[in-house]
Amino acid sequence: MSQPTAVPPRRNRAAATFTALAAAALLTAAAAAPAAADEPAETDALWISAPYDLVLPGADTDGNATAQSVDVRLSHDNTNNSVSGGTLTVDASELAGIADVTWPTNCTEDVASSLRATCAFGSLDGAPWITAATLGIRAEADAPADASAYLHYSASADSTFGPLDAYPTDTHLTVANGPDLGLNQLPFSAKVDINSDVAQPVRLTNSGNRTADRTILTLFASHGLDLAHRYGNCTYLEGDRVSNPMGTTAVCVLDQAVAPGQTYDLSPATAVRTTGAALYERFDYQVAAYTDEAYQQAIEGRPFVQGSGADFVPAPVAALRSADTDDLNPEDNYRMRTLTAANTADLRATATNITGAAVGTTVTARIGVLNRGPAWVASLGAGASVATVDVTLPAGTTVTKKPAMCDEAGGSHYVCRTPILQWEKDRTVFPFKLRIDSADALGATGTAATRNNDPELSISAFDPNLKNNSTTFTISG
Repeated sequence: MSQPTAVPPRRNRAAATFTALAAAALLTAAAAAPAAADEPAETDALWISAPYDLVLPGADTDGNATAQSVDVRLSHDNTNNSVSGGTLTVDASELAGIADVTWPTNCTEDVASSLRATCAFGSLDGAPWITAATLGIRAEADAPADASAYLHYSASADSTFGPLDAYPTDTHLTVANGPDLGLNQLPFSAKVDINSDVAQPVRLTNSGNRTADRTILTLFASHGLDLAHRYGNCTYLEGDRVSNPMGTTAVCVLDQAVAPGQTYDLSPATAVRTTGAALYERFDYQVAAYTDEAYQQAIEGRPFVQGSGADFVPAPVAALRSADTDDLNPEDNYRMRTLTAANTADLRATATNITGAAVGTTVTARIGVLNRGPAWVASLGAGASVATVDVTLPAGTTVTKKPAMCDEAGGSHYVCRTPILQWEKDRTVFPFKLRIDSADALGATGTAATRNNDPELSISAFDPNLKNNSTTFTISG
């Protein structure tokens, strides 16, 4: 697993297919209240979200198969429209001879078929999505490997704008034999103190029908977090401010087999300690069935160093059968969470006065942002700049070369953006090449100021001293 970019790291092949499949049909009815002649009637759309692909583990050696849950969720677009409730129809008739369905209590089976049901749902108001039904799907004992079928969904709802009908949506199901490794999701966000130990009770479970003989555990801890151990069966790419500023990555090879139904406690390996630089932190954890190719992809040719401690050893299990595939449903192999530390970072706008200038010469205006600490600042999820700086250059000058991270905003006004992270005590500099066009420039003043309330990353939320977030500079002969 590579370090996170501005957005969460890309998942592997099957995880990419486990995206919410949404389809909508626009309202054909107008709003209940008549619209003015020059105003179009408001519309709304009903959406269905369900897994695009799902792999069902086949039966194990005892003829038992593990059930998979399928969450079907609903939403609508227009919050001005009140959606009081409706019905979700699920057609699983193609699963006959392949899998059995367990219906939740809000679903009523069709009298003609136990593989069709209508599920009642309540109001969609007040939440982005509601779960209309959670289905239990279990492969039949004699279902052949590679058997496949579709679940079909349709939905309708009542609203103040009139009836809503969603465009039909499907989930493709396939029966397969193999391990199905998964990690539990820790609380997605948590508040922590600096210089403190953070327990992270991560569990590894094999929900498939075959044993994973070896596994790869990959961890990422951002700069303000320190992994509590350096295990001998793990290699580490340590964070540093120049070549690896985001944080530390660990890749561990676990030689113990993970049998179907077995759960292991990984919390010793996933424990972290916050440092004095902690502020907006991120922890990623991922597991995969071991192959040489998967291991090489995890380290990506980077200079990892072997840990010097004892090996991390989960509880051993006896293998039952070898796997036909590496992992049935990799969508739960990768997880991440954010940790917000009670800490501050004092950003200061900087600019250097320019001396010895003369008409016709070119000078350099060095404008920047210094992070005085104690915390680093990073936006490893949204990918927002640590600081956006409004720069006004002195009158009587012309920019002959602007910094790559700055954009012209009209006249002598420029908007400059720092990278998405800045270590404590580090400075970002924006060098402007300025031509002195006239004597008016000599004695003229420029300004630089950070935007302190950017909604993506608010400086005022962590900076205790906003008075030094603006500055001026002058040009003199």
